[in-house]
This record gives sequence, C-alpha cells and structure tokens, in this order.
Amino acid sequence: MEIEKSPAGWASQQSDAIQRARDSGGSPGLARMDQLAGKSGRAILEAMMSGELPYPPMNETMNMTLLEVGDGRAVFQGIPLLQHYNPLGTVHGGWFATLLDSALGCAVQTTLPIGRSYTTAELSINIVRPASQRTGPLRAVATVLHRGGQMATAEARVEDEKGRLYAHATTTCFVFKAQAA
Repeated sequence: MEIEKSPAGWASQQSDAIQRARDSGGSPGLARMDQLAGKSGRAILEAMMSGELPYPPMNETMNMTLLEVGDGRAVFQGIPLLQHYNPLGTVHGGWFATLLDSALGCAVQTTLPIGRSYTTAELSINIVRPASQRTGPLRAVATVLHRGGQMATAEARVEDEKGRLYAHATTTCFVFKAQAA
C-alpha cells in the first residue's frame, strides 16, 4: 500500500491515514492470534493500516503512524511534540529510536511468510540533527538489505519534508517461527 502524493503536506497525510483506519474500526490495541492466523507479515501490516486489525497503542504515545508498506519497505511518520523532549529542550533520542525501529522492523515484517515472526536483535542509530516540536513531520523510510531464514538486516533514514537528514539507522532482526496462542 503506497501513500498518495498530496499537495496538502505530510502532516495532513498522517492525519488522513489515522482517520482512514479509525473510520474502518481501527483502534489501538493488540491483535489476537486468531486474527493474525493465515496472514503474511505484509498482510498483517496492511490490515492494521486499513483498520481491520488494531494498531500498536505506542503509536499514539509517540505520535507516529505507519503510512506505507511494500515488499521489503516500510514508511513511518512521526510529528515530535513537547512530551517527547529530553531535559535539554530537544526531541529525546528514544523518540528517534522508536520511529526508526518501527520502520525497520516493519520493513522486515513485509518479507515474512505466514507463520513467521521477528524481533530486533541489534539497532544502531546516528542522530545527525536535533528536532523540536517546530520541526514538523519526520519520515522514516526503511528498506530490507537481506532476509535469510533466521536473520534479516535493514537500513532507514529520517528526513523532513525538505529532504533534510535527521537520523539514520541499521538493524539486525532475528526471524523465527511464530508461536501459537
């Protein structure tokens, strides 16, 4: 599912994506195993985006949304708020880490067949520009570099609407058989 190119800007795209999911019954929560059964990793993410499955509650806390998925690709967007600040008056590194880990993990998830899952084994982040609530939307675009039977690697960049780089990251994920409920 690709995001539509909109002249309204990134903030509007994020708001529209959230509203589409809510209009279809989407809400924060945890999917039950029976809801996930028979779905590939990508199908699970698409069901969350469409409102068929609940989306992670953390998305509301971090003010971020999954906007797009493709084969080996995921796009998350977040808008930093005052509640995401560190004591020095800029967005906390953990906010960047969450945005990047989410995009990276979901990119890996798009490659998983039915019955497979993953977890982050390693995450390496470089924050190259500070962000604040005045920064506006920041988008993490992640792509899978390698997916084997047990390990996957991916990379991502966080940029603003003008294409300025704020952070970049790589991950290694452990891929395993999903456990039954």
